[in-house]
Amino acid sequence: MKVAGKHYLTIWMDGNSIFMINQNALPFEFKIHEAKKYTDTCHAITTMITRGAGAIGAAAGFAMAQAFIEASGNYETGSAEFQSFIQKARYDIESTRPTARNLFFATERVFQAGIESLEGAKQEAQRLADENIADALKIGEFGNSLIKSGTRILTNCNAGWLGFVDYGSALSPVYVAHRSGKEVFVYADETRPRAQGARLTAWELQNEGVPYAIVPDNAGAYLMSEGKIDIVIVGADRIAANGDAANKIGTFEKAIVAKEFGIPFYIAAPLSTFDLSIPDGTHIAIEQRSEEEVHYQSGPDAEGTMRTIRVTSPGANAINQAFDVTPAKYITGIITEKGVIIPEKNTIESLF
Repeated sequence: MKVAGKHYLTIWMDGNSIFMINQNALPFEFKIHEAKKYTDTCHAITTMITRGAGAIGAAAGFAMAQAFIEASGNYETGSAEFQSFIQKARYDIESTRPTARNLFFATERVFQAGIESLEGAKQEAQRLADENIADALKIGEFGNSLIKSGTRILTNCNAGWLGFVDYGSALSPVYVAHRSGKEVFVYADETRPRAQGARLTAWELQNEGVPYAIVPDNAGAYLMSEGKIDIVIVGADRIAANGDAANKIGTFEKAIVAKEFGIPFYIAAPLSTFDLSIPDGTHIAIEQRSEEEVHYQSGPDAEGTMRTIRVTSPGANAINQAFDVTPAKYITGIITEKGVIIPEKNTIESLF
């Protein structure tokens, strides 16, 4: 990740603390947030200080390691109190963002390693973060093969550096293509209500020097009908055994329109996002977030002071589903660290 020419990771662990780029402050201010205890890290995940499938997974792994550190400092290892603390911590961590498969994948691995030893928990959490970076880079390299010079790409939400420890998923092919000298252009959906595209994707692309434009969420169909989009690449938070994929709300409608106009629609995600325990997308739990996110927006005023204002009719109610599920039949392919695959049950199972 490049920030003013300097390389950063999205999230990392140093000692007992977890440090992360505060995504709620972006793009107006670049700040590093410190979470000293696992409950602090849970709060950071829930409030979207850190967000994105891969980053959530890394945060969850680090949080689980923090829980073992805290338990070891307060209780005799293996005691009933120790076990109770660890079990509660795991429940707390897994309750933060229920749709994100990477979160559960990470807590399970670090939990099992921590049962063996405290050092094992810390090492496994770091191993997960390292794998996250390596997988994202491979996704970029495989996805680059789908991009020609001059390709115009539509994406939804943010699945770039900030969504992983580094590189990202949906934007990783863009960055690899751009760095290889290809000319690319990105249309970034604003992604209401949290505006991850308008705030985060735009900020990333600006830092990387990739040409882009922010577009309203409801502009996709028009742009496709005008022949201005060559490919759609988005991330995913959970992929079912049959290839149905949950991603940020608004993804499903883009997939439908892309199919109508014959435009390739790709999901970019590592194997840790796949959930073979569920047969299809109807079994994916969809996170319901506060309606306040719909009613209020924040940003700096003319003097640079951050303000929060209501942008909806006073007294109105709102529904705020964080994700929708795109059926596999609308997905051209899934870009993984093992290559680009067709979204069907047999193909997905063969990856494992």
